[in-house]
Amino acid sequence: MPPTSRPLRKLGFLTIGLFDEADPRRGHESTLEIIELGERLGFDSAWLRHRHLQYGISSPVAVLAAASQRTSRIELGTAVIPLGWENPLRLAEDLATVDILSGGRVNPGVSVGPPMHYDRVKDALYPDTADAEDFGYERVRRLLDFVRGKPATDFSGVEGFEVFDDRVQPQSPGLGSRMWYGGGSLRSAQWAGEHGMNFLTSSVVKAEGPEDAEGSPDFARIQLSHIRAFRARHPDGEDARVSQGLVVIPTDSATPGQRAKYEEYVAQRTPRTTSPQGPARLLFAPDLVGTSEEIAERLHAHAAFREVEEVAFALPFTFGHEDYVQILTDIATRLGPALGWRPGG
Repeated sequence: MPPTSRPLRKLGFLTIGLFDEADPRRGHESTLEIIELGERLGFDSAWLRHRHLQYGISSPVAVLAAASQRTSRIELGTAVIPLGWENPLRLAEDLATVDILSGGRVNPGVSVGPPMHYDRVKDALYPDTADAEDFGYERVRRLLDFVRGKPATDFSGVEGFEVFDDRVQPQSPGLGSRMWYGGGSLRSAQWAGEHGMNFLTSSVVKAEGPEDAEGSPDFARIQLSHIRAFRARHPDGEDARVSQGLVVIPTDSATPGQRAKYEEYVAQRTPRTTSPQGPARLLFAPDLVGTSEEIAERLHAHAAFREVEEVAFALPFTFGHEDYVQILTDIATRLGPALGWRPGG
């Protein structure tokens, strides 16, 4: 088995936090229990993904606030907050508040672009300014400025009995260095590097750049080109932080029924990995299912994985609580060590 060029230092996982419309508390409680389990197993980080107007976590910052009071060590991230739904100043306040409550464990990941189905939701989201909203990188820059302590207004001082500051309050030391950009394009990778952010890669990239021997887009090589472009533009160079977020499903301790379900899930999703999808030409990475030894071998052969030191493996979205317990336990006790990771390393 070929060694990785960068030993795996940080092991994380990502969940979407699905719930039943008739009993939303149970789904949110399950997510919190999974985060607590992750801490007990030694995971370095747990990440939440947004879902607006769906039956998934619509307010990950609120859920992370709850998780911060039920854990003490594990880092808590978002992968990612789509900023098209957010006011950067208000989001900066929320992120700093939760970071303070957590003891400095929040890792906010964000992305840009218009909200999904914008034509159908814009009247509810931005009834007076829908056509004037900027959904580009400027929205991220504003958030970074507020989090990093740049003035939000030209007024500060005492007015009557109230004291005002020109910066977002609270200010949380170190939060600015823990801001992540979730990107799947070369341009996003370069922008994140130029602005001193960390970089989240996932199982989706734009089909641009390197191809395989048959002339088809090569996911691993495209993702690798993004990582290298990001580090080339980042002030920290080769030390700039990158986290990879592929879907991995170890089956070491799975029951026969679970294995069958996992293999069917992967088989249904595999066709989309064979060619770019849609007008944006999105290329999806294959889900990795099998024993930890088999998955580790495939990861060691993955060009982009070989250049990262951190991962946030994505849990399949539609599985049950007991499935997540089995998968996370296998990742922490078998797959992670097979990749060179050690708890607290």
